[in-house]
Amino acid sequence: MTQMAQQKRLRNIAHNIKDKASLIAATLSIKRHVSSVQVHVLRATTHTLSTPPSDQKIAAVLAAGHNYHVLPRACITTLMDRLHQTRSATVALKCLYTLHNIVVKGPITLKDQLSSYPSYGGHNFLNLSNFRDDSDLESLQLSSWVRWYASVLEQSLTVSRILGYYCHSSKENRERKCLVSGASNADLLYKLEALVGFVEEISHVPESLHLQRNELVYEVVRLVGEDYGCVQGEILLRLEEFGDGKRMGNMDDVGELNELVGYLRRLEGCEEKLVLLFVNRRRNNGLWGLIKRVKSEGVMKMEEIQGKWLTVVTTTNNAATELTRSTNPFLEPGQLSLVPRLSFATVR
Repeated sequence: MTQMAQQKRLRNIAHNIKDKASLIAATLSIKRHVSSVQVHVLRATTHTLSTPPSDQKIAAVLAAGHNYHVLPRACITTLMDRLHQTRSATVALKCLYTLHNIVVKGPITLKDQLSSYPSYGGHNFLNLSNFRDDSDLESLQLSSWVRWYASVLEQSLTVSRILGYYCHSSKENRERKCLVSGASNADLLYKLEALVGFVEEISHVPESLHLQRNELVYEVVRLVGEDYGCVQGEILLRLEEFGDGKRMGNMDDVGELNELVGYLRRLEGCEEKLVLLFVNRRRNNGLWGLIKRVKSEGVMKMEEIQGKWLTVVTTTNNAATELTRSTNPFLEPGQLSLVPRLSFATVR
């Protein structure tokens, strides 16, 4: 046995002992209700790398949200404490996977506790932007997946807060369409920005895509893929609304049009990485075709408005003209336009 293999074997033994010790300590707690929740969390987030938490273990954690009112808080607190205290990429990934299952199918009591959990500082409210497990090469690679997964999960919660409902909620598609059709341009753009941000976070996936062979990572990507499918639907609803001839035809705010086109360009920049991550399973060519069409319509609308701003400068009485910077917002930085000292005529 090589020295590296021997070290890994000893590390696995130490982790097993640590998991058992934590379970014993939780079992012996005098707070019986809280103790049972802690035991379920520990069983779902062991150091064993081979498999993700089973459906039964996840269900046991989710059950905490259906019982005594103190248990939901205890459940989220236990998960967060374990997540912030561990140095193991495997444990961290399992904690995030469990939290993600709470977001997707957990009771509202657990979701509320998670969404209102206070920030501990740093860019990521889960405080994992600097997470690093360098115990071996595989753990080091898994660390990048932990950081990515935490950012995706955080953005998922942000999107839910901005939309006013969870993407996985049972809200009927007809009801969602009514909300979208009745929204202002500003509201549509505000929520579209959040949805685009979520897609961008997913596209920042680590380069070590080969780790999807790992069953835990595979399940993480599968669950993120389900979120991505829901977000695609939300984006589709808003682009169909913008793509409607009446909505786009009545848009005369250059800032809003520029904002919309900018978001669509950002989405297009994510397509290649998303195809690689999901191996064409969730490509949704209809959505990408709509993105290109609405972007093209937005650019054409801006050019139409731009045409109304253009002026032809004429001189009278042989008056001298001077070069000056135009206030036309469509000109590129440094581009100059002739503006007369005495008079000019506007072409409609």
